[in-house]
Amino acid sequence: MTVRKLRSKRDATLDSPIKSRRVATDVAKERRLRQIELKRGAIMDAALDVFSRYGVHGTSLDQVAIQADVSKTNLLYYFPSKEALYVNVLRQLLEVWLKPLQSFSVEQDPIEAIAEYIRVKLTLSRDHPAESRLFCLEIVQGAPLLLTELQQPLHDIVQNKVAVIRAWVQEGKLASVDPYHLIFSLWAVTQHYADFRAQVEAVSGKTLDDPEFFAETLQNLQDLILNGIRPRS
Repeated sequence: MTVRKLRSKRDATLDSPIKSRRVATDVAKERRLRQIELKRGAIMDAALDVFSRYGVHGTSLDQVAIQADVSKTNLLYYFPSKEALYVNVLRQLLEVWLKPLQSFSVEQDPIEAIAEYIRVKLTLSRDHPAESRLFCLEIVQGAPLLLTELQQPLHDIVQNKVAVIRAWVQEGKLASVDPYHLIFSLWAVTQHYADFRAQVEAVSGKTLDDPEFFAETLQNLQDLILNGIRPRS
């Protein structure tokens, strides 16, 4: 065997345990990152549930820690304060709430686009009632911790969609409606079923979890809104 081959064999022998250690390190790092994400997610889910029921002032970190099944010390490792945790939860839910509105574009048929927006928003009210209630609580209190987010991302997105709705009106695709009031109305009628779920259930005996009631609600909301904004003959 030549010297070159011997060196190659020796290097391969040395590389093998080094590569194994690197792979083991990478696997351990990925596992650690997954654990961090899982733990952070559990804390956020617990915080959302507790905050949506008691508000930021009526909630303690101890309550969140107990629900998330972590120690308070461990919770503070991920979030330095109750306010930081609250703002993180609000930012996450704001992303969920704003995503459907971002899909509006001038190229779409407005009746189809708004009908779909109503469906998506009603689905969010059914599947994410805690997020809707928490957002409502924050707004009712004057949005002290979410004001910056409302003044930037929300304001900018709404301004963009107001321009889209105005273009639809100018092209004769919608009746002459004020874009802001249309958007406010869409929010109000869809989020009502989450924010006032207890009232809806007390009066009707049903919630959006009932497939028939969901379909009935969707059809009625679409008819009420779409028939009001269709172009006048």
